[in-house]
Amino acid sequence: MSREHARFRDSVLALSGVCQAAALVQQIAHQGTADAAATETSLNSILELNPASTEAVYGKVAALRIGLQALYDQISVSHSHRDREIARYCSNLLALERRLARNPGMLDAIGARIAQAQKQCEHFPVSHENVLANLAGIYKDTISTLPLRIQVTGNPRNLEVKDNQNRVRALLLAGIRSAVLWRQCGGKRRQLLLQRGRIEDATRQLLALARAG
Repeated sequence: MSREHARFRDSVLALSGVCQAAALVQQIAHQGTADAAATETSLNSILELNPASTEAVYGKVAALRIGLQALYDQISVSHSHRDREIARYCSNLLALERRLARNPGMLDAIGARIAQAQKQCEHFPVSHENVLANLAGIYKDTISTLPLRIQVTGNPRNLEVKDNQNRVRALLLAGIRSAVLWRQCGGKRRQLLLQRGRIEDATRQLLALARAG
């Protein structure tokens, strides 16, 4: 595999990480719960600040099955399964990443807070309510103060539950982390239009790997 091809594959993996966070937020908002394994993968990705590889951020390709499926549904030429709500979340996450990149002070603050969460995870699993509250607090105190706000829609009863609010905010932080990784892998918004077929092909191949385990 050429270096350019590997870099493109990594960018697709990171973009699926954005989609996975968005899909899980949607699940919580509408159903009151989300896939536990996928949620753990997304939350753990926040803590992987110095990974050996892009895939290592998520553990393995199979851990991104929900995100890869969501990305494929969004990028597929037929658009028959496109979910506008997930598309909106993803678009907003990518836009927020750009705003965050222009705010080094906020980036430093987020990095310091994530380091605290890493220490917290020495004693608690990432899905523990204390860790979730910490990760949610990072998002609320930093990214949610930017001019662009993500409006999560769904069943009001689900969104009124404090634990769900924390999960949603923590997952949005995970989406931002994947958006940062996507940009680091060479991802650009124009690729979503100009290289749609190539992204679709790569996503299809990765999705087959994910389904195979």
